[in-house]
Amino acid sequence: MAIKASEEIAEIWKEFKQDQSNQTLRNKLIEQYVPLVRYNAERVWAKLPEGVDLNDLISAGVFGLMDAINAFDLERGVKFETYCVPRIRGAMLDELRTMDWVPRLVRSKASKLEAARKAAEAEHGRPPADEEIARKMQLSRKEFEKLKSEANAVGLVSLNKKWYETDSYKDVREVDILEDAKGEDPTKSIQKRDLMRLVTKGLNRNERLIIILYYYEELTMKEIGSTLGLSESRVSQMHSSIVNRLKEQLGRRRPEFA
Repeated sequence: MAIKASEEIAEIWKEFKQDQSNQTLRNKLIEQYVPLVRYNAERVWAKLPEGVDLNDLISAGVFGLMDAINAFDLERGVKFETYCVPRIRGAMLDELRTMDWVPRLVRSKASKLEAARKAAEAEHGRPPADEEIARKMQLSRKEFEKLKSEANAVGLVSLNKKWYETDSYKDVREVDILEDAKGEDPTKSIQKRDLMRLVTKGLNRNERLIIILYYYEELTMKEIGSTLGLSESRVSQMHSSIVNRLKEQLGRRRPEFA
């Protein structure tokens, strides 16, 4: 399926949000983003035991996509792809929960694993290592790893699960309070930018690029040399010279940072 131009999609979004009863526009948006559903369904399905139908996950994911389309706020400045994926995956996990897809035998083994962990912790007076739990259960390392992997399937959490109700029209759900470990602190971003301006002030173009590419883009001296058309040794010499000059400059300005 050919991806529509971003300008065309933006116009469809604008028209749809003016009239969300327009099924034609909603269907166009579903058609645009349904590949995301299949992609995420396949990723979830790959981690599941046999017996789960991929098409069931895709169907649930489409409902999650429809919910995301209806709830998406264009004014928030967030890409729809970023916004909708947790809702799609959450709908899939809800479907798995209603299917009660975890076999009883796996649940039983998971309970035994937890019991063995607690017994080993009581015996050693500290959180036990996997090897100690495996010995407690009289399992080989390979058998224990398999059991541990199966037991992890019991602990899936739906991101659409209601966390608590509010007075507003929207309840707070698991996805709304989940910490984004990869999210960047905007304060740190500003500090990093200001520091870069301070450090590169007074440097010529090549010198600024060397500092930015080496410390911010994390390129090697060889890669920087290729970018600037300089030899690796020349970049290294310039870097050493720049660092020494910056040390002197910052040393003289130390009172400003006290």
